[in-house]
Amino acid sequence: MRKTELLIPAGSLEVLKTAVVYGADAVYIGGEAFGLRAKAKNFSNQEIREGIRFAHERGVKVYITANILAHNEDLAGAEAYFKELGEIGPDALIISDPGIFDIARRILPDVDIHISTQANNTNYGTYQFWWRLGAKRVVSARELSLQEIRQIRENIPEEMEIESFIHGAMCISYSGRCLLSNFLAGRDANHGACSHPCRWKYAVVEETRPGEYMPVYENERGTFLFNSKDLCMIEHVPEMMEAGIDSFKIEGRMKTALYVAAVARTYRRAIDDYLEDPEKYRKNLEWYKEEIGKCTTREFTTGFYFGKPTEDAQIYRNSTYIRNYTYLGSVERTDETGRCLLEQKNKFSAGETIEVMKPDGRNLSVQVKGIWSEDGEPQESAPHARQMIWVDLGCELRQYDILRRREPEAVHTA
Repeated sequence: MRKTELLIPAGSLEVLKTAVVYGADAVYIGGEAFGLRAKAKNFSNQEIREGIRFAHERGVKVYITANILAHNEDLAGAEAYFKELGEIGPDALIISDPGIFDIARRILPDVDIHISTQANNTNYGTYQFWWRLGAKRVVSARELSLQEIRQIRENIPEEMEIESFIHGAMCISYSGRCLLSNFLAGRDANHGACSHPCRWKYAVVEETRPGEYMPVYENERGTFLFNSKDLCMIEHVPEMMEAGIDSFKIEGRMKTALYVAAVARTYRRAIDDYLEDPEKYRKNLEWYKEEIGKCTTREFTTGFYFGKPTEDAQIYRNSTYIRNYTYLGSVERTDETGRCLLEQKNKFSAGETIEVMKPDGRNLSVQVKGIWSEDGEPQESAPHARQMIWVDLGCELRQYDILRRREPEAVHTA
């Protein structure tokens, strides 16, 4: 069986460090240009350097996205950008455009290139094509079944790598190549500025009756026509591994550190348990499902892996996320009394019962015994976003432990 990489997204330096600590083998990030997540915080060159240093010290790789579909005016900038990246030293570039690929091969001949899913990689001929040009890895189109991926594996060089999505949001358009956002909102999805019109609610207006909105029913359940459930293959890790996939990719460079930690930790344990003993994986399956269920989600589907999705792969009622846990903060350091310092992400109060999430898989239920400002002034709660606070939880804490609160009812967010 091939060695399997767990590849985790990061939209900021904080999230990159979380991904590394919670089990990633590799992390993919966007720089300040040429990636497909323009609304992500993205990384300055200095942050890329720090992120690579942090990851490499822990044996983790860092890949940088440059996967826009380029126009003429992008090419000169790409050349300058790759020269800058050459001084920084990423482990690989993720590229979809042949012109961008050609520039990268010329300027960074020693850096591995991975072909993005945006390039519509649906057959082994495409893989062979990119291999001959010098690509090391190709990301499979999300429209492929596991049977098709197995056929690709059988028809490409042994040392060529296949990367496939195992978890995250599904794009309604073919391999993510979409014009809806550009047409409806003037924001080009293929340049990283998608406004996600697939999550909007639609109606029909008849030409001779302007202003009269008639509902569109895919069936009686609702009008969200393009709103796919999220991909989740935590129950099918064995099938993914046996298909010959080299890298399991998590979607989500816009996600919080809590989401990244929960997904990375769960898939890390599932992969390791299966490699140690398939029976151990089967025995722990309920734990994996429970932990994945604590992530922000739009409900789950297995996508195209076992055939074309049916109507059950869509959510017709609304386009919101379900959030069962609220992210409170991540431990930055502790003092001699056992208190921890963190940047508060959401409000919580002294006396509340919250949960500490640890990288080793433990979840500790604790009571907030006290909260202090960074200057040491006691306070009843932490109401101000991004305030640095000291917290006493009455337990041993370490840097990168995550604080979260279970909500009594699921919270729906846009």
